[in-house]
Amino acid sequence: MAELSYRPAPGAIPQEPGVYRFRDASGRILYVGKAKNLRSRLTSYFQDPSGLHVRTQAMLQASESVDWVVVGTEIEALQLEYTWIKEYEPRFNVRYRDDKSYPYLAVTIAEPVPRAFVTRGDKRRGVRYFGPYPQVWAIRESLDLLLRVFPIRTCSDAVFGRAKRSGRACLLGDIGKCSAPCVGRVTSAEHRTMVEEFSQFLAGRPTNQIRRLEQDMAMAVAELDYERAARRRDDLVAIRKVLERTTVVLKDDTFADVVALFEDDLEVAVQVFHVRAGAIRGQRGFVVEKVVELDSADLLESLLVQMYADLARASGTSSDRLSDQIPREILVQTLPANSEVLALWLGERAGHRVDVRVPVRGAKAALMATVTENARQELARHKIARTGDLTKRGQALAQLQLNLGLAQAPLRIECIDVSNLQGTDVVASLVVFEDGLPRKSEYRRFIIKDVVGQDDVRSIAEVVTRRFRPEADDLAAPSGESARRPPRFAYQPQLLVIDGGRPQVAAGAAALARVGAEAVPVIGLAKRMEEVWLPGSDVPVIMSRSSEGLYLLQRIRDEAHRFAIAFHRQRRSNRMVASALDDVPGLGPKRRTALLSHFGSVAAIRSATADELAHVPGVGPALAQQIMQVLVGEPGGINVSTGEILDP
Repeated sequence: MAELSYRPAPGAIPQEPGVYRFRDASGRILYVGKAKNLRSRLTSYFQDPSGLHVRTQAMLQASESVDWVVVGTEIEALQLEYTWIKEYEPRFNVRYRDDKSYPYLAVTIAEPVPRAFVTRGDKRRGVRYFGPYPQVWAIRESLDLLLRVFPIRTCSDAVFGRAKRSGRACLLGDIGKCSAPCVGRVTSAEHRTMVEEFSQFLAGRPTNQIRRLEQDMAMAVAELDYERAARRRDDLVAIRKVLERTTVVLKDDTFADVVALFEDDLEVAVQVFHVRAGAIRGQRGFVVEKVVELDSADLLESLLVQMYADLARASGTSSDRLSDQIPREILVQTLPANSEVLALWLGERAGHRVDVRVPVRGAKAALMATVTENARQELARHKIARTGDLTKRGQALAQLQLNLGLAQAPLRIECIDVSNLQGTDVVASLVVFEDGLPRKSEYRRFIIKDVVGQDDVRSIAEVVTRRFRPEADDLAAPSGESARRPPRFAYQPQLLVIDGGRPQVAAGAAALARVGAEAVPVIGLAKRMEEVWLPGSDVPVIMSRSSEGLYLLQRIRDEAHRFAIAFHRQRRSNRMVASALDDVPGLGPKRRTALLSHFGSVAAIRSATADELAHVPGVGPALAQQIMQVLVGEPGGINVSTGEILDP
């Protein structure tokens, strides 16, 4: 990466806390970050580029200027960073976008006569939300049970106004599931008291309500009011049924959110379990895209700030202080970069102390493992849903045809990737996708023959030549272990993808021309900015990061990389095994394979006795003696019956 012209002089950067912004040539903000020490943080961007991640390098190369604002404290920096991310939506910032519509139980506390209802979608001011819940039917059943204990209003404004004008309560009022404030059976103050008790129960504090009902039932029995005692008994049964619907995992006084991440190179899945009064009262999960490279601590901090700040923006009046939505504990896999500052910032908004910590042992650690597994499953489901959706696959192929100027949609796409370790054991892979799905039976692996050292350009040219020349029947073995010669490809692809930039694409295009396959479209996908290179073009094609077409190309490239790495590791492993057994006179490939199949490893062969070696098919006593002599590495013969090393 060349020297950046907009690099500020180190002495010009203050050492106070602040927030900085990288901008492109048009002044658009590309990235917003915060720092405890602006000079230290910004200077780190302009050091040796080899130490930076490729996505960070891409952000720096796309930027044309950087500016900053000094603030008084780290908490102010945290708040300003969040404000700017929401305002400018920078391209290279990870943005918390939970696009799912979860069911919530809402209470309109700002109305003179509050009501409870089930809702989805955006949150409104003056409404208190409880949840999210996994299933809407579960909320409705729980609400129906709780209305027996807390008969608060659930009707719409139209129904409430009609009952108030007519002086007649609705059906819920007649059957005892509404206290009917519309006709004056209870006052507004009495109804609001019921609403507060209902809200406290949903917020995870049921002990007070249970104790009150038990005391009232005991008092009714003492007063010989058995009808009232029976009602309180039934109320207790209803409350306990609601509590039984939730999974109790921790102590009764636990009020926490458990947050876990599971990530790959492109996306990160987030899972949040809401634990109230020791029970799991809600759960949500979402997947966000990784644009710049952040370690797990920085990524977690960014997501937590945006997640809880969004709660603050959607909260109601000043009396609703988020105390029920921001818990006293936030359990995470790893501590965020500035966990103490984050805890103080959250505590100011919640009105109580907030601890951000990592559970080490016990029930909380076990729950964290469960939430992490849910995050892993969420990412897997997301990828399966995205790749298995026929409509999205069709969109991806149509976008590739349009953006790359292809004559037809690329129903068959092949991708080539090269793998080596400092120029040794150079191998390549070729993967095939048809209709947007992998066709593993046609995967191929290549051992690079004509290239010495680390030369991806020449390696790509060799692989393309061997794949597309008319006599392309000398390919390396297919992905299976069959020793038969692989069949020729049935037809050519509508698109050839090369893992690399402009030099690799030029080499691939030249090789296609040499073998008479210049009609095959070829492109390169570079990891630097996920840009697409066409042969002979000085400017890459930049596809939207949210497009299905780019996502398909990334999947194909990553699959080719995985397949090449697996083959490279296998080659290295075979070479290491061969180096240990090649020195044994009379031990050929078949007998080596038989030994490894029988014992599993060279170490197991080395620890075996000569008698055990001699029982392997094809290995007799004499060869067993030779094997032990070589592997043990000491002079002298071997006692065939005992395996004992004899003196020379």
